Amino acid sequence: MSTKSAPASAPTTAKTTKISTVDVAELDTLARWLEKSALEEVEIESAGTRIRLRKPSVGGTMAMVAAPAASAVPTSAPTAPAEAGSPFTSPMVGTYYQAANPEAAPFVKVGDTVKEGQPLCIIEAMKTMNQITADRAGTITKVLLKNGQPVEFGQPLFIIA
Repeated sequence: MSTKSAPASAPTTAKTTKISTVDVAELDTLARWLEKSALEEVEIESAGTRIRLRKPSVGGTMAMVAAPAASAVPTSAPTAPAEAGSPFTSPMVGTYYQAANPEAAPFVKVGDTVKEGQPLCIIEAMKTMNQITADRAGTITKVLLKNGQPVEFGQPLFIIA
């Protein structure tokens, strides 16, 4: 994002506020644009900062997440304490749902034995509900996300032993 400033001789009517490398006035403009657009979410990256704006759910407020942008050079992921089993990762970006609908029981919970091809969760992407199935048999030792959380491609969803 670039910051525009008026020449020293020109009077200014609005003060530009910056949070780190983020220009709040530009964020406000982007938020107003998102509200009017058909998009549900927009993510931008500039000057080493990544910003994601998401339209609110019914009765909610717009959410903004600002984080340092990922570097162009691949780095190793932080290592977590050794878990029994191996991670089952997300095949796509979207929103994680543990059940087919809010009233239904979760597809899987800790301690469940799963078979290859068994549904584990749903990931909503672009208003499409994608059923995610197990790529191997095993036992769910950990569920790593909460219902309704955003998920990135390759992010661990479960630990399967």
